[in-house]
Amino acid sequence: MKKNTLSVILITKNEGDRVERCLKSVSELADEIIVLDSGSTDSTVSICENYTNHVFVTDWPGFGKQKQRALDKATCEWVLSIDADEALDTKMQNALKKLLSQSVIEQDAFKLPWGVTIYGKTLKYGRSARAVLRLFKRDGAYFTLDEVHETIVPSGKKYGVLNGLLLHYTHRDYKHGLDKACDYAWLGSQKYFRKNKKSNGLFFALLRATWTFFLIYVIRRGFLDGSIGFIMAMTYAQVNFNKYVGLWLLENNRS
Repeated sequence: MKKNTLSVILITKNEGDRVERCLKSVSELADEIIVLDSGSTDSTVSICENYTNHVFVTDWPGFGKQKQRALDKATCEWVLSIDADEALDTKMQNALKKLLSQSVIEQDAFKLPWGVTIYGKTLKYGRSARAVLRLFKRDGAYFTLDEVHETIVPSGKKYGVLNGLLLHYTHRDYKHGLDKACDYAWLGSQKYFRKNKKSNGLFFALLRATWTFFLIYVIRRGFLDGSIGFIMAMTYAQVNFNKYVGLWLLENNRS
């Protein structure tokens, strides 16, 4: 029997081709689902309304602020923050159901192992060789207000890891991957510039990109994911390079 309540929060824009997969994976676990949509022109809103009455159409203030808005609307004891391009696999659904049935949950938050699923393959290494904090007690928790790569700050320091995978269908196709990488790099440049972080020059941008590739492909064993693992390591290296080049250009008023 379920003894703890769960709010699921997500933000959307033009995710009509994949948001239902996300919603289906959490619909039987959630006591409430809260969706903040920033002006979709496809079927996203109507699909979400099939799963929840809590769909709100808003402006776009940036990732951190938008997710905080969604969190502010949550009312349950626990919150799961999930993206429209993600879904809980069956093992993680069962693990979350079991967790919510406990009389006492000692942890303040849980990390969910990532399963990046791209070009027909679920990766086990590289960027997937980590877990992301997405499940947390609502009281006292908040999001950082960063434009991109926002983080959850839980109310306490006791973390657990949930079994299963948080599947992440990151790219629709290669062009979408390129567009997304470009957007994230430029948002990262602006974020660092706002926070007065220094680029340390273009050679440092090259070093950061080289380190990123080595970290993902070698240290996190992305090479074991085959050719897709190589593509992903190169993609993240390029994003890091572009981010620091953008920062350097902003510093020198050349953007």
